Amino acid sequence: MDSTILLFLLQDGITSGAIYALLGLALVLVFAVTRVILIPQGEFVTFGALTYAVLATGKVPGTTLLALGMGVVAFAFDMIAGRSTMNGRRFVHSLALNILLPLAIWGLATLLAGRQNNVIVNFLLSIVIVAPIGLYLYRIAYQPIAHASVLVLLIASVGVHLALQGLGLVFFGPEGLRAPAIATAAFTIGPLRFTGQSIAIYAITILLIVGLWLLFGYTLYGKALRATAVNRLGARIVGIRTTLSGQVAFLLAAVIGTISGILIVPITTIYYDTGFLIGLKG
Repeated sequence: MDSTILLFLLQDGITSGAIYALLGLALVLVFAVTRVILIPQGEFVTFGALTYAVLATGKVPGTTLLALGMGVVAFAFDMIAGRSTMNGRRFVHSLALNILLPLAIWGLATLLAGRQNNVIVNFLLSIVIVAPIGLYLYRIAYQPIAHASVLVLLIASVGVHLALQGLGLVFFGPEGLRAPAIATAAFTIGPLRFTGQSIAIYAITILLIVGLWLLFGYTLYGKALRATAVNRLGARIVGIRTTLSGQVAFLLAAVIGTISGILIVPITTIYYDTGFLIGLKG
């Protein structure tokens, strides 16, 4: 062991730790707001990574169909749950969120797939495709049992993890995928070489942490999430929609997981079941 090896190990640890820090933020956010130990957080990583990798090959990723299918199920849940109080406004809102939104995303992905898109377009499109899955996942699996015990929610998380892992195998197959780096530039400082991908990991991690700090400290939705995390019943009493808080928490978790997967997939091969171990470390 000398100073050069120590610097290499430190660089590698910071790069890996930045990814796990993002996942840790997502897990704590979801648990604080909904009391759900989100074991499927690793699947958001996998779906984000493999969606980005498939888009880079010019194909339409299967997650577009997964989001559409989950949206249909969420719409059916809304219709059944609100059959006695349904009105035109709620029907249109549910239709737009659960049916028209994933249809529009599928159309956009179909339109852009096959073109020579740059990495930024594929990066943003991957987030747009995977993020709604978090919304629908909360509506289908967790919202109906939102007041159950933490143990019941944990058991549900295990079931959701297994289901999403199986769907990942269906939509992406058993072969692993890698994707182009977000940035190809590189520079050297002493014995250390910093690649564009590692710099992107540091920069995006810092931006997300600062962005979440601003969200929770200075926005109405962020303060609503904090209030729900502190006292769910008290938040409901003062008029905060705890269901909406859960949806926002899962949406943010899906976005963070997707970004984490996109940051990982250029530097390691991702398989349909890779996300579990990554999420566990997070």
